[in-house]
Amino acid sequence: MGRFVARRLLQMIPVFLGTVTLIFLMVRALPGDAVSAMWGDKAPDPAQLAAFKHRLGLDKSLVEQYVDYMRKLFMGDFGETMAGRKVLDVISEAMPVTIRLALMAFAIEILLGVTIGLFSGLRRGKAFDKGTLVLTLLLISIPVPVLGFVFQTVFATNLGWVTPTVQDSMNMGQLLLPAFVLGSLSLAYVARLTRTSIVENVRSDYMRTAVAKGLPKRRVIGTHLLRNSLIPVVTFLGTDLGALMGGAIVTEGIFNVKGVGNALYHAINLKEGGTVSGFVVVLVLVYLAASLIVDLLYAVLDPRIRYA
Repeated sequence: MGRFVARRLLQMIPVFLGTVTLIFLMVRALPGDAVSAMWGDKAPDPAQLAAFKHRLGLDKSLVEQYVDYMRKLFMGDFGETMAGRKVLDVISEAMPVTIRLALMAFAIEILLGVTIGLFSGLRRGKAFDKGTLVLTLLLISIPVPVLGFVFQTVFATNLGWVTPTVQDSMNMGQLLLPAFVLGSLSLAYVARLTRTSIVENVRSDYMRTAVAKGLPKRRVIGTHLLRNSLIPVVTFLGTDLGALMGGAIVTEGIFNVKGVGNALYHAINLKEGGTVSGFVVVLVLVYLAASLIVDLLYAVLDPRIRYA
């Protein structure tokens, strides 16, 4: 297992470098001049424009900019925003909020999705199973902005259970509704994936052997059936954690959550390439870490899996 972890970590290095390079090139290829846009409709002063570009290193060639960016990145320096703030400071303010929101959505989709999928798979063809298929299909079909506004209208405006928008992004109670909206699509996929896996494995040889040995039903389902059925679900969840953090732009916009999505939206509008690159680099690291954790969980869930 130790050799496998070391090999996976080494494999992540070229993936990280390649992804960061692509991000750098894509951001630099964005149309328009973000620096000149700071003056609005007024013509910028040439001396001030030159000084501004020199401070940000935008007066250098693309190769020199790339070398400087990578050198600073490995030193923990993500650069500066157009307003002169450290990008790392912007990330450190927004990231905890989005991490909290994403983890809440992640917990919701695991607890509800796996539970619903398990009971649906065990009751295949019955009313609960049919209801689950219809409900999950609705969640998949409804766009997140529409679902967000519906939940906002029903639970905030009509019922008054929560505030329409998040007043305090650090308040867990206020983040509950946007977390459910954020995780609704993944919840539907987890429930369907768990159901399908349960249906496939419930008739397998090892299940018949476990039942024939007279093992308690709880142990048969929990230790044998659910444990092996969760392998494809874990694969989905591993990639979904990063998607929840990066895909919260719409949800955070609807509920006024001051997180990564909100900061990325404003950075893209202002064409602040350094800020966008900084956030995306962090999200890439989240994806890579989640991928490694998923690979390690395979061996925990299924003893038949062994890594050389």
